[in-house]
Amino acid sequence: MPQSPAVVFPARRQVEFRAITVPDMGPDEVVVRTTWSWISNGTEGSFLRGERVNGETPWRPGDPEPFPLVAGYQRVGVVEAVGDQVTECTVGQTVFATMTRVEGMHFEAGGHVFRGPVHRSQIWTLPDGLEPRAASGLVLTQVGYNCGARPTLSPGDAAVVIGDGLVGHWAAQTCQARGARVALLGRHPGRLSRFQAGAGDRAVDTHAEEDLAAVGAWAPEGVQAIIDTVGSVDTLVRLFPRLRHDGHLVSAGFCGEKGTIDIQLLRFREATLHSPSGWSRPRMDATLAWLAEGRLRTLDLVTHTFPAARAAEAWELIEGAHETTLGVLLDWSNV
Repeated sequence: MPQSPAVVFPARRQVEFRAITVPDMGPDEVVVRTTWSWISNGTEGSFLRGERVNGETPWRPGDPEPFPLVAGYQRVGVVEAVGDQVTECTVGQTVFATMTRVEGMHFEAGGHVFRGPVHRSQIWTLPDGLEPRAASGLVLTQVGYNCGARPTLSPGDAAVVIGDGLVGHWAAQTCQARGARVALLGRHPGRLSRFQAGAGDRAVDTHAEEDLAAVGAWAPEGVQAIIDTVGSVDTLVRLFPRLRHDGHLVSAGFCGEKGTIDIQLLRFREATLHSPSGWSRPRMDATLAWLAEGRLRTLDLVTHTFPAARAAEAWELIEGAHETTLGVLLDWSNV
């Protein structure tokens, strides 16, 4: 079977760049050579620390260790071969791809892989004029889009986004594009500084301000949506008194074993709880269209780029909780 360089987590808190085995291409698959991949700091970091056994299930004592695994789930690249059943793309096209099938790993697929087969359903051709790097984190961008698209919002409504990471920024951008006023809550001034606040928007440094008081002063009429992108049910509940009647809660962060919320509490305001997860074709299509139209921005959130072979250094930076670190890309041009 073919070999390909990849970013591998062989054990907790260990990162390697090494060759792995990938299967031969099937008739309904496409071989993609990666040019850029975008690290998902939160999800991939959780796997690196051994905190979960799959996308939504926390690791518990007694569970098998989910290693080794190929990290990641998103990148752009060039089509090198197509199976007999594939009509969606052609050799030489630049595409976005999710996960490549791999062999000999705990999971049968991964994203930070130089070359390998991808199912035709997990390929998106890029619109003309869209820079490939801008789409290299499309799955994660779609998570933010999904957070901001779920609540019912009218122009001028107030929406609170918890978390100044990538998903928080894209959720805030989506709410802004829908006409809402946005308060982005976070603990990292460097990340908050990248929020492009419009009229009526604000960034709240929760180290400097108490979040409930800040939100109350900003939107005394109440907020239409509270969107949690970091997995903090405590913050959702703390801010709940500011929610309007018939308002919306959105929970997209990984809560681990601390995801309990009292449904009876929601009835006080007849609130709707949304719990988006993963990705779907319609949402990915919509996100890609918004990127092409400029309604979502990605490149201004890129703070660091590393050659793919130096992925371990990228992870050292991310796990060091560098307060300005946001988008971290891997460049595969010299592999």
